Amino acid sequence: MTSQPAPTAPSPYNVANGVTVLRILLVPVFGALLLAEGGEDAGMRAAACAVFVIATLTDKIDGDLARRRGLVTSFGQIADPIADKALIGVALVGLSALGELPWWVTAAILVREIGITVLRFVVLRQGVIPASHGGKIKTVVQMLAVVLYVLFPDGALHTVAEITMGLALVITIVTGVEYVVVAGRMRRAGRVEGAPTP
Repeated sequence: MTSQPAPTAPSPYNVANGVTVLRILLVPVFGALLLAEGGEDAGMRAAACAVFVIATLTDKIDGDLARRRGLVTSFGQIADPIADKALIGVALVGLSALGELPWWVTAAILVREIGITVLRFVVLRQGVIPASHGGKIKTVVQMLAVVLYVLFPDGALHTVAEITMGLALVITIVTGVEYVVVAGRMRRAGRVEGAPTP
């Protein structure tokens, strides 16, 4: 009986990872456009919004490509969430630097995002914490809030932006607690499975 050759791992130099790298490269471009002219230039803000939307769309594109074409790699699994956190982080810090978003909101969201990313690595030996439905909603609401803030720094629609950001903050904290609970269960299960037999 002939043995089947072991499947070769996909190269990290693939189109899906290329899209992820593109998203990372768009982050400083977005930040520069947002902060240009002290955030007072409407044209620059519109351009920043366009870059932000393009970057967020690449998040779905690279994931779909990786799964559909069998291009899931360790690099992609690490770089993809880093790109997402970098994009939202630059957006929040930029808006706070312009005095349009309270720093405590930015701090609360970033502490959650960075904390959960670290937590994923801590429990990696027990397994991967999958993205929850709430986590996906959180991402969409965060992105929508940023778009509204960038496009409408004042006026009636800015109130809509504030409400949306408030909702994003609540969902961010709630889903963060959910991830901590899941991670705790995984750690406890891992300790039980690894315990010596009496």
